[in-house]
Amino acid sequence: MKILAIGDVVGSVGCSFLRARLPSLKKSEGIALVIANGENSADGNGITPASAEFLFSSGVDVLTGGNHSFRRREIYSFYEQSQNILRPANFPEGTTPGKGAMIYDMGRYQVGIINLMGCMYLDSLDDPFRKADALIGELGTKITIVDFHAEATAEKRALGFCLDGRVSAVFGTHTHVQTADEQILEKGTGYITDVGMTGPVNSVLGVRKELAVSRFRDKLPVKFETAQGDCCMDCIVFDIDEKSGRTVSVKRLRIV
Repeated sequence: MKILAIGDVVGSVGCSFLRARLPSLKKSEGIALVIANGENSADGNGITPASAEFLFSSGVDVLTGGNHSFRRREIYSFYEQSQNILRPANFPEGTTPGKGAMIYDMGRYQVGIINLMGCMYLDSLDDPFRKADALIGELGTKITIVDFHAEATAEKRALGFCLDGRVSAVFGTHTHVQTADEQILEKGTGYITDVGMTGPVNSVLGVRKELAVSRFRDKLPVKFETAQGDCCMDCIVFDIDEKSGRTVSVKRLRIV
C-alpha cells in the first residue's frame, strides 16, 4: 500500500497547485491514501472550512494540523462535523474541538492516523511521546501513520526512534523546509524529519520574501501575505507492507 504525505499547504496558491498536480501524481505512483497538512491552507494563516473542503475535493483523504489549527474560529465546528480532519492530539481534551487520531477504513485494511505537536519552541502541550504511546494502544491498527508537527529536529528524530517498529511511518511537518533524511528505521518504520511545503518557491516559508526580510531586519510587526509565482509540492511516498505494517520503501518528491 502506498501512502502519500504532503507538506504544509500554504494559502489558496498552494491549494490550487495541489489540485493541479495531485491527480496525476496519485495515478503515476499508485497512491492508495493521501494525507496533507492543511493548517496554513487559508489565506492569511490557519485553516477554514472552505480551504479544507477545497483540499478534500482535490483528492486529499485526511487533513492534519498543528500550531495554527485553531487560528480561525470558523473551523471549530468543522472539526466536529468532518470525520477526516485532525488537530494535534496533545491539545487539551474537552477545551479544544476535534480529535487528534482516527482510523481510516479502506475496506480490506484500516489505517490509523495520529497527529501530534512538539513542545520544543512551540506551545506547552501534553507530552507527545506519552500521548503517542496511549493512542497507538487505543487505535490497535497494524498500519499507523504519524504526522509530528514540530520545530526541533532533535525532538522529531527522537520520536521517530521512540516509535520505530510500533508505527508504519512518522513524517514531520511545520518548518516548511524539506529535509533529505528520508529512511527506514531499524525496526521498519518509515521516517522523514520534515516533508516540506506546498506553495510558492520564491518566498520565505510561503510568505512574501520582502515582508519576511522586513520583519527580521526592522524588528517591527508585519502583516504577512502569501507570495505568488511558481510553486512546488513537497511530499513523500511510504510503501507499506499490509501484512506486517512495516515500510518497505520511502520516496521523497518535489513536484514543480
